[in-house]
Amino acid sequence: MQMNLEKRLKRVLLISVIAVVGWLPSSALAQNAPLPAATERTIFHEDWNSISLQSSDLRPDIPVLGQRDDQPGGHFTRELWRVDWRPGDPLDLYIVRPKGVAKPPVILFLYSVPSDTERFKSESWCENMASGGYAAVGFVSAFDGPRTEFRSPKDWFVGNLQEALATSTHDVQMILNFLASRGDLDMDHVGMFGEGSGGSIAILAAAADARIKALEVLTPWGDWPDWLAKSGIIKSDERAPFLKPEFQSTVASLDPVAWLPKVKAQSIRIDDVRPDPRAPEAIQKKIEAAAPDRAEIDVYGDGPAFVRALSAQGETFGWLKDQLQPDRKSASSAGPTERVHYYPPAGPPPNPLMSPPAAKDSKASAAASAPSAKP
Repeated sequence: MQMNLEKRLKRVLLISVIAVVGWLPSSALAQNAPLPAATERTIFHEDWNSISLQSSDLRPDIPVLGQRDDQPGGHFTRELWRVDWRPGDPLDLYIVRPKGVAKPPVILFLYSVPSDTERFKSESWCENMASGGYAAVGFVSAFDGPRTEFRSPKDWFVGNLQEALATSTHDVQMILNFLASRGDLDMDHVGMFGEGSGGSIAILAAAADARIKALEVLTPWGDWPDWLAKSGIIKSDERAPFLKPEFQSTVASLDPVAWLPKVKAQSIRIDDVRPDPRAPEAIQKKIEAAAPDRAEIDVYGDGPAFVRALSAQGETFGWLKDQLQPDRKSASSAGPTERVHYYPPAGPPPNPLMSPPAAKDSKASAAASAPSAKP
C-alpha cells in the first residue's frame, strides 16, 4: 500500500535518525519494510584506493523492480530497477532487452557527467540499442543525475573525484553481478561503452573485471595531473585546490592512463574527437599512447567528422555489437590490421540557402574522406 505524503516524510525523518547509529538500506523506504531497531548495525566498508571489489565489503540489498514497459508492436522491453549496495546511494538501472531473444549479449552504457537517465527512457534510444538482438543497460555515475538527491549541493564529480571514480567502478562490477544473477542475459558476451568521465570509469572497470569482453570509449578523461590543470570542466578561478599534491595523490591509483594497458577486454576501441575543451589534445594523446597494441584508435578532426563516421556505420554502436558476436575472432587472432585511423575535419554542415559547391572528382573525393593512419 502506498504511504501518504505525511507518513512518508515522517518515515524519512526516522530513517535519518537511525542512520546516525547504523545503516538502513534504502529498500526499507522503497518497500515499506519494517524499520530495524536503532541498535542494529550493518558493516559497510568501501576501499576508494582500489578499482577491485576485493578490498571492499559491498552487500547488495534486494533489488526492486519499479517499472516494466512492453509496448504492443515494439521490439524491446524495458525495466527500471532500483539497486542498492551502499548507504544513501541507490542506483536506478535501466535494462532494455530485445524481444524474441532468449539470452542476448549485453552492453553497458555510461555517459559523461553531467548527465541523467532521460535518454534511457527514450523509445528511439531503446530501439537503436536493442536492434540486432542486443540488451542495453543504462545508468549514471556517482554524483550525477538522480544520484545527487542525497548529497550536499557542494558535492560534485570532480570535487569528489576519488570517491566518484572508485565507487562508480565498483558499481559496474556490482551491476555485472546482478545481471549474472538474472539468468536471461549472455554474460559471456558483455561490452561497455563510456563517454568522457564514463569512459574513464569504463577503462577502470574493464581493467578490474574480465567479464567485459569489448570496450569502446569516447574521448575519455585521464592523466589526472594534466587533466586537472588543463580541462575546461574546472573553472580557472576554482582550479587551485585541484593542483595541490594532497588532492592529486587521492586519485593517483585511479588514473586510466595507468590502467588502460591492463584492460582485460579482448577488443578495445578509443574514439577521440578533437578539439574537446573537456579533454585537451595532449591528454587524448597520452591516453592513446597508453593503449595496448590490440586497441583500435579512431581520431576525429572535429565533431562533424565523428557524426559523419557514425552515419556511415549504418547501425548505432555497430563496432561494439560486432565484437560481441559469438563467432567473433579476438583481435590477436584476426591478423594484423591498421591500428590508428584519422578522420580529417568535416567542417560545419553546408548552408542549404547557398548554392552547392562544384562537384569534385569522385576518386579525389573518396580519398579525402577515407581514414588515414596518422593520428
